[in-house]
Amino acid sequence: MDNGASENTNARQRVLSLVIRDQAALYASYMPFIKNGGLFVPTTGDYRLGDELFVLLQLLNEPERLPIAGTVVWVTPQGAEGNRQVGVGIQFSDQDKGDARRRIEHYLADSLDSDRPTHTL
Repeated sequence: MDNGASENTNARQRVLSLVIRDQAALYASYMPFIKNGGLFVPTTGDYRLGDELFVLLQLLNEPERLPIAGTVVWVTPQGAEGNRQVGVGIQFSDQDKGDARRRIEHYLADSLDSDRPTHTL
């Protein structure tokens, strides 16, 4: 998978930058089963459930980044069972009024009902 995530953290705000370059990587990261939708973001940062984050998401070949406010809803730590990818699951907030979810589901329209494995549940 060709994902890139970087982080910039300080006491007031936590910002993650995520680049998803292909549809398979987007499918593996997207969480349609969470209210408002969500994404798995690979990171080794120290995050806890309930942490508020801001994600700058670049999807596939789109030139601009999509700003997404969200909350950490799960953490996959180092050494997780089954060699799971280390990172956090982020639930999208109501702030973008579903824009992030719509854009992601547009790209995944033909694969949302697939049973292929993902980084999520």
